[in-house]
Formats: sequence, C-alpha cells, structure tokens
Amino acid sequence: MTDDRDDRPTGEEMLARVIAEGQLERNRPERGRLRLYLGMAPGVGKTYRMLEEGHRRLERGTDVVVGFVEVHARPRTAALLEGLEILPRVRVEYQGVQVEEMDTPAIIARHPEVALIDELAHTNVPGSANEKRWQDVELIRNAGIDVISTCNVQHLESVADAVATIVGAPVNERLPDELVEGADEVELVDMSPHALRQRIRHGNVYPPERARVALDRFFTEANLTALRELSLRFVTRAVDEQLEEIVSEQGVDRLRPVSERVLVVVDDRLISRRALRRGAMLASALGAGLSAAVIVTPAVERLSFDRARDLQEHLDYATDLGAQVIQHPARDLVAGLVELAKGLRVTHVVLGREGRRGIARRLAPDTTEQLLEQLPEIEVHIVGEGAGQG
Repeated sequence: MTDDRDDRPTGEEMLARVIAEGQLERNRPERGRLRLYLGMAPGVGKTYRMLEEGHRRLERGTDVVVGFVEVHARPRTAALLEGLEILPRVRVEYQGVQVEEMDTPAIIARHPEVALIDELAHTNVPGSANEKRWQDVELIRNAGIDVISTCNVQHLESVADAVATIVGAPVNERLPDELVEGADEVELVDMSPHALRQRIRHGNVYPPERARVALDRFFTEANLTALRELSLRFVTRAVDEQLEEIVSEQGVDRLRPVSERVLVVVDDRLISRRALRRGAMLASALGAGLSAAVIVTPAVERLSFDRARDLQEHLDYATDLGAQVIQHPARDLVAGLVELAKGLRVTHVVLGREGRRGIARRLAPDTTEQLLEQLPEIEVHIVGEGAGQG
C-alpha cells in the first residue's frame, strides 16, 4: 500500500528556505572583540587606562558608551568620565538594600560600537540575571558589541589559590583562564611595588584612613612583588603561546623554540619540591613559562595511597608556584618526557637526581643521558638530594 501524499517541499520552497537561512546568517552580528587591561593589584591604573582608550576611540568617531565604571572616589579617574556617554545602572534590591548593577539589556538595546565595562571578575548581587559580570559581557559581545574591560591577576582561576596562599586571604571572585586567554587584546598595566605603595601613601588609591591598613595587610612589598611576578608570567606565557602558534602555522617546527620554557619533572619523591623551587627560580630569571609534569606510567598508576598523596601534594605546591600542571600518560618516563618536551617546545628540563647505585647504574643509562641523546637541543638541570630536603 502506498501513500499518495507527498509532504516534501517543492524546489521553490527549498530555494526560499536556503535563501532565508543565508539571510539570517548574514544578518547575525559578528561577535564583539574583548580588550582587557590586566594588573597585579588595585590601584595600578587599569580603569584610568580604559577610560583614556575610550576617549581616544571617541575622538576617532567611534560610538563609545560607559556600561559600568567604578571610580572609587579617585578624582583623576572620575574626571575622565567627562565627555563620555554613561548608561544608567539598574537597581536590584537585596536584603532590603538597593544595589546598583550594570544594565546589560540596556547596553545591548543601545548597541554602541564599544562598551567600557570595569571589573570583569565582579560578582553580581543575588537576584541578577547572571551570577558574574563576565557572563554579562559575553552576552554583550554576542550582540556584536566590542568590550574594553579590566581585571587583576588574582582573579584568574589558575592562580587564585596561589594568591590566597601569598596574601593569606581567599579569592572569592574568579575568572576562567580561557576567557582571558581568549581575549583579542590583553595589555598589562605594570607598576613597581614601591611605586604603587607610594601612590597609596599619597592618597591616590584609598582615603587616608584606609591607606595605612591597606599598606600593612594586602599591599605589602612582598605581596606585591609576588603578584607582579604572577602577572608578568601570565602575560609572558600568553605571548609565548601566540608566538609558538605562529611558528607552527608557518611550518617551521624544526626551528629552535622562539621563547624559553621550563619543564619540571614531578614524582612522589620529596626531591620534587627542590626541583620545583629550582625550576621556578630558573623560569623567573629567564622570564620563561613554567610547567610541572607527571609522566603517568604504569608504575605511577600503581602507586600506594601514601605515595599518591605525596605526589598530589607536590602538584599542589607546583600550582602555588604558578606552574601549569600537566599529567601525561606514557609507557615509560623517558618516552613521555620526550613527547611532552617536543609538544611544549621546552628549552629547559629540571628533574631530581636518580638514586640508583652500583650495578644498576652501570647496566643502563640514566634518564638524563637518555634525554640528552634524544633531545640534544634542550638543557637538562639536575637537582641533587642535598643534606636536607623540604
């Protein structure tokens, strides 16, 4: 039995559908670009630089609006708002208090070419449409609007725990690294720790009654030095990755890597701590990216509970030092290291000295010799056990 009905579209209907879908695709706005000013701490001048950029674009005829800017009672920053169109904020009631937040639908409806939006890591008040401001920014960019924003390095998810250890306080507002790494432009707003502390002393960042507390707690010389190092390392890593991508795309993989990169080999032994410290010092001196790797061999997979716990503690320590932590499966240590070193275009490998003695040492070459034989272009740094580890 056959069905005489034919529900298939005619040729004319199919053509009309294709044309309509093509028209929708052409009308879909191109995703807005993200320019980000990254700083080591509040007060280095990120918002000021963002507003200066807004004025430059306005002078060139670009349609610019202020979506949300917090001047923190800083007169010079507040003065830069003059001449810029400022969109009203939305009021959200929370626990009987009216709180002002960015009006994302109003920005999209106004549809400027560029929106200036401060404090990308900000957490919106409960009851807002989105939990985080960066989620609002993603909606704005999806509408085809370019965004210029700001954030501090401590808000990056990958370094937030390290920062909490450094400053002794939790970092509650966090940004996905992918969001920052995927920004079209990231500019580091740099300042020496001494210069920032001077700005705070002179009342350019906080009111006098808050300045002393800030200097004694968060803005210590040691804290700022560590935060600055994290900022420089993040930007250096991002630039290195872009350079390596360019080199790979141009088909010159056989060339020596265009930037320094340090890889520390981590296992469950206590010597891994010394290797990590040495690797971090080397990366800092070279201005290089730092990675910490566990080569997951069958032997590693069979580690006892206590040894696996020791290994995890070493990896946590690597994260605190700002290293990119990698777990790479392989049939054996040397094969895994060779694969990883080539893939990451590593220039330096740091590892603890093997504890083999006597005939075992004479019968087979150690890891160092095998690495140098297979990767003659890299430098291998051996860390000895020393008198006392930890």
